[in-house]
Amino acid sequence: VLLFVWIETSNEYFSFDWVVFLGTGFWFFWSLLLLSLFGILAAYSSLLLILGFLLIWEGNELHLHWCHKILTLLVIGVCTFFMSILSIYWKDRWLTFGLSLKIFAPYLHLSSIIVMVILSWPVAFYLIHLEHEARMRRHKMTWYERRVKKFSILTKLRAIQVAVGLPFFIIILYLYLVPLGTYSPCIQEKDKLGPKPDFFGHRGAPMLGPENTMMSFEKAIENGVVGLESDVYLSYDEVPFLMHDNDLRRTTNIKEVMPNASLAPASFFTWDFLSTLNAGKWFVQSQSKPFYNMKPLSEADREKARQQMIPKLSDLLELAQKEKKFVIFDLNAPPPKHPLRNTFVRRVVRVILESKIEQHLIYWLTAFDRHFVKLKAPGFQQVGRLYSIEHLTKENITKINVDYKTLFYTGLRDYKAANININLYLVNEPWLYSLAWCSRINSVTTDNIQLLRQIKHPYFFMTPRYYMFMWFLMDGVSAVFIVAIFYFHWWRENKKEKALESTSSHTDTEILPKGKSKNQEA
Repeated sequence: VLLFVWIETSNEYFSFDWVVFLGTGFWFFWSLLLLSLFGILAAYSSLLLILGFLLIWEGNELHLHWCHKILTLLVIGVCTFFMSILSIYWKDRWLTFGLSLKIFAPYLHLSSIIVMVILSWPVAFYLIHLEHEARMRRHKMTWYERRVKKFSILTKLRAIQVAVGLPFFIIILYLYLVPLGTYSPCIQEKDKLGPKPDFFGHRGAPMLGPENTMMSFEKAIENGVVGLESDVYLSYDEVPFLMHDNDLRRTTNIKEVMPNASLAPASFFTWDFLSTLNAGKWFVQSQSKPFYNMKPLSEADREKARQQMIPKLSDLLELAQKEKKFVIFDLNAPPPKHPLRNTFVRRVVRVILESKIEQHLIYWLTAFDRHFVKLKAPGFQQVGRLYSIEHLTKENITKINVDYKTLFYTGLRDYKAANININLYLVNEPWLYSLAWCSRINSVTTDNIQLLRQIKHPYFFMTPRYYMFMWFLMDGVSAVFIVAIFYFHWWRENKKEKALESTSSHTDTEILPKGKSKNQEA
């Protein structure tokens, strides 16, 4: 379960690595390290189970070596620890897991039936073998033994049969009927499928260029985004600039230029200093590349990345106006004692208006001082969070920018019914983008634009009629196979029993004195 959850939450690997970086100051693919660990533990546990099953199959008793006992306890301890961590500190991982089940459920259902057919072979063998043993014991018992030992032997055999067979048949019956309660957004008629969601480049295209640099935004535009997403801070001398982290350690060369100030908030530096920092060399270094699945850069792109500097907000606005792209950004409030602590929104609005960008290209996300923004820039498109529909209507907000995990509960059906335009962040995996497409989401914010743009049709999509056909087909074929497997084991055990009786009868005849029959001997 832990391995499956971690695999299905691969969309969150960067966020996990980033959180660990904030605590350790060292960038590494910790998520892949844990994935490898969980894979090794799962493989080891599965191997032990398979070997144990084979030993039981051959009639051998299980004697676990002390080394394996220690390793088994270690596996249980590690899994319990990480499951607790996920449940306490990273609860939203379970929402991602739940979303994956929504799209994979039909395929898991069909795959589970195949697994149960495979398991029916050892289950049938064991149940028929127990039945044969019970009959043999009953046949060999005297009248007194049947009265005295019936409970202690035959009842135990029947109890084992029930303990093994009943769960098996309950599970297979559940699998046969589970489609009656299965809901998957990607099971729908083709004519009801909505249009392909648009893309917002998250910090540009951070797999193709250093995040929040002009190169990254240009790469995003080349890959067909409708909008550019970024993060804005204000320097100490009131210049809005683009940076995601609160400090400059991860994406600039601050440690080389001013190592003692590397942990200082970025907003406490002046623009004259910030403009001298390199914001791209880290991206081409293997030990600090942000995504494990990045494709190698061309030499020209590597050289261009090395030359990237921290851009101002006005640089992004100029590019967006030129390319007619929307701009949405998280505006980070300055820390205490900053000169713009309480007026940062007004400063940013003034910079936007001075850039002469068309106002409708701005998706205004910040809730702080929204009344002032509406007054000074009525053309901005106001974007909300996951507020109530009543609040959005009151504020005249027709767009929301929400975490993709909010799809888990109701699929945001109420917002879609109210004609609210929905943008999901952060969507990087094809299955998650397919789920957003099937759920009629308007747009997504992504790091993985170069891959998602190639999807022409949602993955795992099927019509209800096709799923129903596969459901009945799999149920019927699997039922025939399971009945055939049970019949085969029953036939084989009967054949063995008859052969044993024949051999026993022949042996009894041979040991009688020559020339005497059994009746004469009696």
